[in-house]
Amino acid sequence: AASVVRLLGCLLCLLALRLPGLPAGPGAAARGLDVASYRERVRAMFYHAYEHYLESAFPYDELRPLTCDGQDTWGSFSLTLIDALDTLLILGNVSEFQRVVGVLQEGVDFDIDVNASVFETNIRVVGGLLSAHLLSKKAGVEVEVGWPCSGPLLRMAEEAARKLLLAFQTPTGMPYGTVNLLHGVNPGETPVTCTAGIGTFIVEFATLSHLTGDPVFEDVARKALKALWENRSDIGLVGNHIDVITAKWVAQDAGIGAGVDSYFEYLVKGAILLQDEELMSMFLEYNKAIKNYTKFDDWYLWVQMYKGTVSMPVFQSLEAYWPGLQSLIGDVDNAMRTFLNYYTVWKQFGGLPEFYNIPQGYTVDKREGYPLRPELIESAMYLYRATRDPTLLELGRDAVESIEKISKVDCGFATIKDLRDHRLDNRMESFFLAETIKYLYLLFDPDNFIHNDGSDFDVVITPYGECVLNAGGYIFNTEAHPIDPAALHCCRKRKEEQWEVEDLMREFYSLKKPKKFTLKRASTHGKGEGAKDPEDASSEKGGEKRNSKKSTHSLLSCPSQSFNSKLAVLGQVFLDNT
Repeated sequence: AASVVRLLGCLLCLLALRLPGLPAGPGAAARGLDVASYRERVRAMFYHAYEHYLESAFPYDELRPLTCDGQDTWGSFSLTLIDALDTLLILGNVSEFQRVVGVLQEGVDFDIDVNASVFETNIRVVGGLLSAHLLSKKAGVEVEVGWPCSGPLLRMAEEAARKLLLAFQTPTGMPYGTVNLLHGVNPGETPVTCTAGIGTFIVEFATLSHLTGDPVFEDVARKALKALWENRSDIGLVGNHIDVITAKWVAQDAGIGAGVDSYFEYLVKGAILLQDEELMSMFLEYNKAIKNYTKFDDWYLWVQMYKGTVSMPVFQSLEAYWPGLQSLIGDVDNAMRTFLNYYTVWKQFGGLPEFYNIPQGYTVDKREGYPLRPELIESAMYLYRATRDPTLLELGRDAVESIEKISKVDCGFATIKDLRDHRLDNRMESFFLAETIKYLYLLFDPDNFIHNDGSDFDVVITPYGECVLNAGGYIFNTEAHPIDPAALHCCRKRKEEQWEVEDLMREFYSLKKPKKFTLKRASTHGKGEGAKDPEDASSEKGGEKRNSKKSTHSLLSCPSQSFNSKLAVLGQVFLDNT
């Protein structure tokens, strides 16, 4: 236990990224890479996509860049707007952040007859709203008394999360993959859910519980995590899909990629966020099994969860998050070796194909696309903060060049349907603005407030005393929405005591301008640090929510078909002859 505590302490130090003063070694300058220029190119990429979404697709979920129109995909939430909100602040655009906060309050309605993915709604909607809520003051929004323990974005996040709670009402505590936002779980809903769809809630739900005082969110997330842990195989692996009623594994392939990935990610990030020894111990045990059974020459394969025999020798693009996760537990050397393997695939195709056959060194049939995923860039950002290795900036450069050359169209950036001939598909997923652009920008912006080493911070008065915020150590959810871990310590009282305390504070104190203490850093801040608290901050306004769009079709993050197949990933079933 003591070693786990020490590891958690190291993790917080690494997450705070206390590395700005380290020399960059040979550095980008020695290799002729103009970091500032690429940072501005990434900024321009964001606005090219964002402005065309507003012009052509809003209020739909996503932009269709080839036809310059929009479509609802994961619900009917104006999803791209929610996903892009904290990216606006990271780019320093406080005025647009403030405007969008008002738009979301007026326009997003969760009381709609829509079958929504529990997983996707959590990471994109709940996570995006929580992050924006916690960043509101930094963005110049005039927050209400009691913030961060109250606020309109927090109430929206809580409302959305309560819709998802119905999915957790199973004998095992593992949630269904889909829930109807108006009626709950449909009677005929499949009980089969992917592992990631069960184990990717602790970051958002624990944050909600700590901010609102209602423990139910964290409780259901922990129960789901432990259910997966208790159903691991004798050799310490978990499969790809499980029946949430019977706890029987339906797809028994084990790996670190699609359908499993963010379960492992949330064990580590949940441990850091909550300073939780048990979650970290669980991950470290999994990590041993993963190394023993799935790792070959710094690649990670898919194996049978009970036997450990190789079932699929492929690299999936979603696995590229793993080096970044390794860096968070201090395993930087192994992380770099695996990252360099993945980078060779990028260089081969100008992107990461969804599936890459490792022995053959080529794409897998019908899995040649690249939907502008962020995972390799995410790992580059983490590893660059840890090592300052200029190779990682070169990946960022290559990503900018490839995406602009292959994917950019008049109305945004299009999914690459086939990396071999650069055919495009008519979709721009919301994660392009939430994750891909954000991680690229942070890779090229070492002075962004996200990288704060603790020398800048705010002291905010809450109904329960003072708390420190914006000191760094942000924890990104799996949709790249940053959560300030310090905020979880601001709202310790029980929820029912809150308003009585706030009434007393309103009576005796003026809290319109909470105290702020800033210790300026010696270095010059970049564009992202422009997100200060302006005097002309616009106020957060309530308002009745309205949304006239309806959707009755089901779009699942996990498949609804029967599972007599070899492997099922993100709604796609892969048969033995694939």
